[in-house]
Amino acid sequence: MALISLVWTPHPPAEQYPHHLAAPSAQHWLGTDIYGHDVASQLMTGAQSSVLVGIVAVGIGLLCGTALGLLAAARRGWVEEAIMRLADLTFAFPAILTAIMLRAAYGTGVVISILAIGIASIPVFVRLTRSWVGVLWQRDFVQAARACGKGRWAITWEHIVPNLAPILIVQASIQFAIAILAEAALSYLGLGTQYPIPSWGRMLADAQSLFLDAPMLAVYPGAAIALAVLGLNLLGDGLRDWLDPKLSDTR
Repeated sequence: MALISLVWTPHPPAEQYPHHLAAPSAQHWLGTDIYGHDVASQLMTGAQSSVLVGIVAVGIGLLCGTALGLLAAARRGWVEEAIMRLADLTFAFPAILTAIMLRAAYGTGVVISILAIGIASIPVFVRLTRSWVGVLWQRDFVQAARACGKGRWAITWEHIVPNLAPILIVQASIQFAIAILAEAALSYLGLGTQYPIPSWGRMLADAQSLFLDAPMLAVYPGAAIALAVLGLNLLGDGLRDWLDPKLSDTR
């Protein structure tokens, strides 16, 4: 939906038509909202915000969290302790609280959503990387590499990272679903994507006061969020089964 909306939508998403709260018709497939916007076009274009925020925010969490987790596992000692305690501290600031603090300093917008969700994702990847690297360091192929005289960083890049990649890919798909939910929540609260950029969360916020008069205005973006999150969770489960060598005989 996000890809199609880059090149085509039934109507310009920012166009306002004189018939507000119109019922679904051949001209407006899902009707119009209180401002006269075509709901189908808004829904399709709103997917762009969710996908953009999800990809960039999860990318920030994946890159920063994995790097810090690898550093903690490779250095040990006070470096590991400092990184893990910093990750624990970051857990105390969820995406919504981080967005509120960033809003006070820099205002609102898509960038604020990306930073807030990205920062909240970092400790997830730090803990996951640190725990799995600790397991991988005990494997026989790592012990063989150490016996051959390879250093810790060489072992990390040549043996640890390739075996860690499938685990990170699965976690990234799950975090993507969480990021879409977080972006919708931030937009719903007025902390994320701002008008006139369409957003599923802001569509829900606009439909809240009209639920008795036009309940479908809340159903459409709610269903889009639910389907996106469900699809990404199923993707994560499928990737886990596909990338797990223990399940290779059952496929």
